[in-house]
Amino acid sequence: MEHRAPLVTPVLLAGCVIILVSFAIRSAFGVFQIPIQEEFGWLRAEFSLAIAIQNLAWGIGAPLFGAIAERFTDRKAIMLGIALYTVGLLLSAVATTPMQHNLLEMLVGFGIAGTGMGLILAIVGRASSDENRSMALAIATAAGSGGQIFGPPVAEALLSIVSLQAVFVIFALAVLSTLLVLPALKARPGATPTLSEPMGPAVARALKDPNFTLIFLGFFSCGYQLGFITAHFPAFVTELCGPISPGGMLAGLGITTTSALGAIAISLIGVANIAGVLAAGWAGKRYRKKSLLAGIYLARTLVAAAFIMVPITPETVILFSLGMGALWLATVPLTSGLVAHLYGVRYMGTLYGVVFLSHQIGSFMGVWLGGRLHDLYGDYTLVWWVGVGVGLFSALVHLPIKERPASPLPA
Repeated sequence: MEHRAPLVTPVLLAGCVIILVSFAIRSAFGVFQIPIQEEFGWLRAEFSLAIAIQNLAWGIGAPLFGAIAERFTDRKAIMLGIALYTVGLLLSAVATTPMQHNLLEMLVGFGIAGTGMGLILAIVGRASSDENRSMALAIATAAGSGGQIFGPPVAEALLSIVSLQAVFVIFALAVLSTLLVLPALKARPGATPTLSEPMGPAVARALKDPNFTLIFLGFFSCGYQLGFITAHFPAFVTELCGPISPGGMLAGLGITTTSALGAIAISLIGVANIAGVLAAGWAGKRYRKKSLLAGIYLARTLVAAAFIMVPITPETVILFSLGMGALWLATVPLTSGLVAHLYGVRYMGTLYGVVFLSHQIGSFMGVWLGGRLHDLYGDYTLVWWVGVGVGLFSALVHLPIKERPASPLPA
């Protein structure tokens, strides 16, 4: 009887725990927008810039941590990420100026790079068999959605009973606790192929491939949309959503303010996304990943355009959150799987990290423009329509990708 490699492994479970905690905290930063503005009297753009810098540092750090893992082992790279994340959060608890937050969010961003999807997906991808890789990447991505479910409402609840400085400290301790699962990150025997080709030439060849360029460009809008919504949607809902009916279902569930609805909206996106990424993992094994990606970006474009054109009510906020959530991180297992398919898994951490840099440049733009244009025009309408446009661009740019291995490197 042929032995089948298991889908669920200690590496996958440990990776899911790290991603879950990392994303729970990272997704909660949008909840701090209004409390920080009220406490320090800053413009919306000032803390938005700090979050944007966090996202950019995360993107710059992704290929660096991928290279560190491939050169010095996965565990050392993750330990460095945990250390930076923890220190950045602890120091954020005593920061009182925009410049301090900007500098500290660089540490947090690099910490997320060392504990987030770029590095963890590469580890999971290398440790998975070919038949299980697409679904394993989807499960790890879904763990990030699990963190997104709990992070914002936990932050909202904590802010109602303790200071925002105390919340930063609690989050730092949560990140530090992920050290407990590091011993489980052991690759299966033979999981990492042995190649004679050094990292430099392998990466250089991928960078010259037009397919890689198209993947890089296409991931920009994913970052723009996710970055803007994560950082600004709670405030967007708080300010623009119609009132919650005192006798309605939401009030019956304890959601009585638009502020609480804004935090719950991010959680609903995470709930819907668990189903979305698992479906993407299933489909990625059976259909062309580039076509699936084009379809997801087109669907995002339509959902975002429809939402901004109708009155913003609690009901449309919930519908948008569920619709966008189903598409939220569905691009991640498909994009990372496409990189692994085209270029192999040996240097997947570095190559996916480079692609992810485009995602985080988009995230920087979405977060920063959201705050900047809000301060200039008093609302988010213009920056929202920019997101609709870049989503359509990504749908189109994936179509010319040639989905076949670009080289004879082993997968």
